[in-house]
Amino acid sequence: MNLKGRLEQPYRVPVKTLEMPDSHYVSAAVGWLGLGNWQEANDELNLVAPEFRTHPAVQQVRWQICAKAERWEMAAEIAKDLRRSEPGEPQHWLNLAYATRRTEGGGLDSAREILAKAHKLFPKEPIIAYNLACYECQLGQSKKAWKRYQKALELGDSKALKRMALEDNDLEPLWPEIREK
Repeated sequence: MNLKGRLEQPYRVPVKTLEMPDSHYVSAAVGWLGLGNWQEANDELNLVAPEFRTHPAVQQVRWQICAKAERWEMAAEIAKDLRRSEPGEPQHWLNLAYATRRTEGGGLDSAREILAKAHKLFPKEPIIAYNLACYECQLGQSKKAWKRYQKALELGDSKALKRMALEDNDLEPLWPEIREK
């Protein structure tokens, strides 16, 4: 899976619950990530007061930094913590699956298992169905992948998902079918 569409999706970051200057550090970190500089983003986030470093807004940005830096074990741990603290936020499940796929001892099967659970909890989230399609496709399950992809189209913005799919190497085996429809 490419990072586009997954890491660049806007988070619902509740920076308002953080007071200045910590909220500014989080905003600056997000800005640096937008410029593609995870090192500067990390430096900004390290300025947050120690007692607020486990705040979900801080942790969400930390996850993005870890993903950009390809520190997958740390990203998975952050996603697990966020999932525990905010179990109703589907993005945490997506982030956990994304990182788990890339951890040592993780892989596609583990990531698919995480998202299968998430799909039961959030059956109307198109990006979960989309990512499940990606995992099924990479595991050689083209029919299952196509069904998951179709479900994602039903749930979300079909034009945007189709554009994303045609740029996503994980779905390359389905590109001929995707182009047709």
